Amino acid sequence: MAGSGQPPPKLSPEELTRAQRDTLASPRIRYPLSARLLFLMMDVVYGRTRTVPKFRILELIARVPYQAWEQVAFVAITHTHSEPHFARRIHDRVLEARAQEDNEQWHLFILEEMLDERAYRRSLVRDRLLPQVVAFAYYHLSWLLFVMRPAWSYRLNAAFEDHAEHEYMAFVDEHPDLEAEPFTSSFADDYGHFASLADLFRQIGHDERVHKDESLARMRAPRFT
Repeated sequence: MAGSGQPPPKLSPEELTRAQRDTLASPRIRYPLSARLLFLMMDVVYGRTRTVPKFRILELIARVPYQAWEQVAFVAITHTHSEPHFARRIHDRVLEARAQEDNEQWHLFILEEMLDERAYRRSLVRDRLLPQVVAFAYYHLSWLLFVMRPAWSYRLNAAFEDHAEHEYMAFVDEHPDLEAEPFTSSFADDYGHFASLADLFRQIGHDERVHKDESLARMRAPRFT
């Protein structure tokens, strides 16, 4: 739930299957132009096919709105420290953003490890330089939108998370072989243990849904309450 400052809940295999079914049956939310352009760019550069390397790029970018919101909140605390109760509410928002960012970070670690195990060769431009450029631009756009009107930044993030949610769930649907492939990872104790890669990707997709719902809830709330 929004404002919890806790990572998304880990679901049982039955709950994960139901979550995937619900996502695939639900329409995508309306994306702002900036989000549509970002997704178009990713399709042009990385292809329309859903792949683990493409998900890695998604996760590199997914962390930056939370970093931007945290930075804005720290600046706000600097100017409101003489109002301790209000400053505390801002600090709670920092903890929420940090929990969301950490969750996205575990996704990235797991995907990076998966690619290493499969001896994936990263391109200097497509896999290293370009994602950093996009993340840099996305960070500043998220920051600017939040300063101008927080709901705009939350809306952009909700669109990004909705896209990621549907992409992960569709990926599992496209690859039934994932049901028989076990999930093993040095990060399992930190993120979670799952019987199969299918359940891992379903859990990541559900995490994105939780982040989307948190951003949608924040769109309707005042800036720091």
